[in-house]
Amino acid sequence: MTLSEAQQIVDKWIKTIGVRYYNELTNMAILMEEVGEVARIMARLYGEQSFKKGETYDLADEMADVLFVLICLANQTGVNLTEALQKNLEKKTKRDKERHQNNPKLTN
Repeated sequence: MTLSEAQQIVDKWIKTIGVRYYNELTNMAILMEEVGEVARIMARLYGEQSFKKGETYDLADEMADVLFVLICLANQTGVNLTEALQKNLEKKTKRDKERHQNNPKLTN
């Protein structure tokens, strides 16, 4: 599935099953909540925190929740995520072409 297809699929889902988009500020708050859930799992898997006994997690599902809400926001604000990602990668490539290669913290 491409980013463009994902934007179309989410839009169709929202308009049929979800009834309508939440407003942009509500979706922004939901995005932060979902990012927090990813952060909680990451802190327990890769950080010093631990899961409670019997606690379950699904990192992929939580990341998908983040992506879903981000796509909702993109749809609501008229952002073409394919174009945005392409432009962002071009910017990063131009800006960081040699920076990371010459970073001794990354070459060890």
